[in-house]
Amino acid sequence: MIRSVLLLSSTILLIPTIAAQKTSETVADVDGDKISLQELTQASSALLVRLEQQAFRIKQQKLQELIEDRLLAHEAKRRNVSLESLINDEITSKAAEVKPQEIDALYELVQNRLHKPESEVEGQLRSLLHERNITARRHEFAKTLQTNAKVSVYLDPPTPLRMAVGVDGPSRGPSDALVTIVEFEDFQCPVCKTVRGPLENVLLRYKDKVRVVHRDFPLQSLHPDSWKAHEAARCAEEHGKFWEYRDLLYKNAPAASLEQLTSYASQIGLDSSEFKKCIDSGKFKDAVQKDEDEATRLGIGGTPAFFINGQLLSGAQPESEFVRVIDEELKTQGSDRSSKISQNDKTFRNSASVR
Repeated sequence: MIRSVLLLSSTILLIPTIAAQKTSETVADVDGDKISLQELTQASSALLVRLEQQAFRIKQQKLQELIEDRLLAHEAKRRNVSLESLINDEITSKAAEVKPQEIDALYELVQNRLHKPESEVEGQLRSLLHERNITARRHEFAKTLQTNAKVSVYLDPPTPLRMAVGVDGPSRGPSDALVTIVEFEDFQCPVCKTVRGPLENVLLRYKDKVRVVHRDFPLQSLHPDSWKAHEAARCAEEHGKFWEYRDLLYKNAPAASLEQLTSYASQIGLDSSEFKKCIDSGKFKDAVQKDEDEATRLGIGGTPAFFINGQLLSGAQPESEFVRVIDEELKTQGSDRSSKISQNDKTFRNSASVR
């Protein structure tokens, strides 16, 4: 956390410097090879977006804590009791008891870091779980108070930074969809695999309103066999079987030897001999490299990375987060479309009156 705060502070300090350089196209010169402000912005945009999102989440969390503090104070005053008494009666005494199986489960998660038997740390684990239960009860009680109070929140999310992202990859959904999700993924990335479910639900939920575009970003330093798996998927795309082949790659990851990649092709009805020739030829090496180069240009450091109409959404995200951003985009796109229709109608009526 301290490291994140320091990094955020450093970034904030850099903002005035970058702003001051907007009048100059060149921000550095290396033996006559100039680095433009546009290059710098593109290279740092993904990191800046993540930091901005992190800062907003911190503000949201702290604001909710402040709101809960005020609600508790107002309730104590209404009951004519002390705040301490209210907290004891409604929160501390009503917090769920810590169960032995909860202690066992927490110990399993942290035992590799503790290097101590459970009996020696049981008291510490119980205290941690007790504090967690008190916090949960506090949120629950404050929520009941908030339903009967007038609470207005004016904290606006950061203005979305939209980046220009290519959409020339395998896709699902109509090309004229109001929302386009471009996903940079690695077929051997465990996090990419976990997010497939939420993304499938999003496609079912929005149907013809959302289009999903695949972009290759095999992280060879972590998954040495991933590059060939991505080339193989492009070979499958050539026969209209990209998504079926992708499913098998995730299902069987990290198994991606040449024999296994060829076997997956057979499972979806492709000729294994011709498919092996496609992989061996390196026919789609440049296509995968092109995607990797764009990921680097955009400043992406890991997978999965989603760009929803150009807005970055990084890492494993719950379905609710996709829904939030997509709903905002649909509202914005709908407003823009209505505005254009209204403007066109106004232009038509003005033209008609001239006649």
